Amino acid sequence: MRAIVAVDGAAGRRLAEALRAEGVEVPVTVTADAPADAVADTMTGHGDVSAAVLLGELARADVVVLAVARHTLTAQVVTACDRFGVRIVAVCDGDADERLAAMFGLAASTADEAVTQVVAPRAAPAAAQPRGRVIAVWGAAGSPGRTTVAIELACELARDGRRVALVDADAHAPSIALMTGLADEGPGFAAACRQAERGTLTVAELARIAVPLGTVEVLTGLNRPGRWPELTGARVTAALERCRDWVDDVVVDVAASLERDEEIVSDLDGPRRNAATLGVLGAADLVVAVVAADPVGVSRFVRAHAELRAAVGATPVRVLVNKSRASALGMDARGQVRRAIERYAGIRDQWFVPWDPKATDAAMLAAQPIAHIAGRSALAGAMRRFVGAAIEPPAARTAPRTPRAATRRTSRQDSRAQKPVARTTAGGAATARAHP
Repeated sequence: MRAIVAVDGAAGRRLAEALRAEGVEVPVTVTADAPADAVADTMTGHGDVSAAVLLGELARADVVVLAVARHTLTAQVVTACDRFGVRIVAVCDGDADERLAAMFGLAASTADEAVTQVVAPRAAPAAAQPRGRVIAVWGAAGSPGRTTVAIELACELARDGRRVALVDADAHAPSIALMTGLADEGPGFAAACRQAERGTLTVAELARIAVPLGTVEVLTGLNRPGRWPELTGARVTAALERCRDWVDDVVVDVAASLERDEEIVSDLDGPRRNAATLGVLGAADLVVAVVAADPVGVSRFVRAHAELRAAVGATPVRVLVNKSRASALGMDARGQVRRAIERYAGIRDQWFVPWDPKATDAAMLAAQPIAHIAGRSALAGAMRRFVGAAIEPPAARTAPRTPRAATRRTSRQDSRAQKPVARTTAGGAATARAHP
């Protein structure tokens, strides 16, 4: 592990010696304001050789121990450390410094605690609540609407007050940031993976590098698909395990390809193009398989279903048929898709989302989720019913005691079979299954 000590005077020298005694490599010890000055000078184009050397050391470091003050802990320093994947150990001297560190999502440490925080970061407090679950959103090749479903699924899960994270783990064509209007220059999921590999990823770090989308926390994807080697299987799995301690539900958007390329490469230890997708599917508690409601989309899903099952094992899979419309399949479009998937893939439980170009175009124009722009649209209603029936089943109700009451309830359900039903009712789940 490499650490840079940015603490003034004799305290910095003592801290560097203590770190070296613990086996930590400390290439440089600088004054507390040196990182902020180097970053500011480089941004303005006035940086000298010493500033460039310090930034080079910062890029190669794992941790920077920084004495906190208003002129040392700046937004530019935090952004630079995020881009380099460097963890900041904030050394505070007083309440004002602690409040400043908290503004950037950093845990305050004293000079005596700094060595421990570098060698063994403060772990997340043990919680009595169950750990969060991982929901992977996958779909066969093409454009079945994986990303749209992932975004809407995360927003719908967050409606009831649950803590939800949306993760873009698509190593081929990441697009969550583009579709939601979020900046993708930040570290996002790749930085979380790098820190998870080093064992330094904490809940506080996840909260700091995440970008809010309403009530949903987002870890954006790679800003260049060429950076896919950063998302190795081990890194992705470790990052998702830490995310379970962070939120209640982690919705992960993955790429379509499930191929394992070990047989076509000579370096068996090298990175794999689809390692992120396979790692997410292997760690998932539930998989939402998105199918495009047209002949090509159904055919691709049926052919890829065997590979999906091999990748997820016994993990439950919920099939969501997206863009359902009669114009592509003729009369009884849903019935045709249902029978084809049941016949060739053996899947009986299916849910349907209608083709709703007006709502999707409005959301794309505003760069916002459909749930925020057109919450009463047919697509949003279908996603609400899908979550209520397939993702978060509503509580079962007690059966009526008299046959007459049962008859009245059945007649009410039949009369409202084609209307959107709130997912908190047992009738909503039954309607979603009978009339998807």
